[in-house]
Amino acid sequence: MQQEIGIYGRARKRFLEENKAAKYSAMIIEGTLQTHLSEVEHQAQRLLEMETPKMMKKLGVDENLKQQDQMIWVGMMNNIKYSIEEMIYKEIVHI
Repeated sequence: MQQEIGIYGRARKRFLEENKAAKYSAMIIEGTLQTHLSEVEHQAQRLLEMETPKMMKKLGVDENLKQQDQMIWVGMMNNIKYSIEEMIYKEIVHI
């Protein structure tokens, strides 16, 4: 069964192809690439799920803010997501 690879797994694959060609080739030959990409995707999703509520609490982004000013809430949620994605790329994808 093929494991699902999302945006972070695909980004990791691209990074390996472009920056770590020998490692990428070895993983293909050994048959470990798909498992590796799936693990990267899982780690990234887990970090996103764990850090989002922490950052929301830290910044005071809650349902009250959403009710009061939905545009500010959306903007802050986007900033939170981008901050966490920056962490994901730095700590998981581009290593």
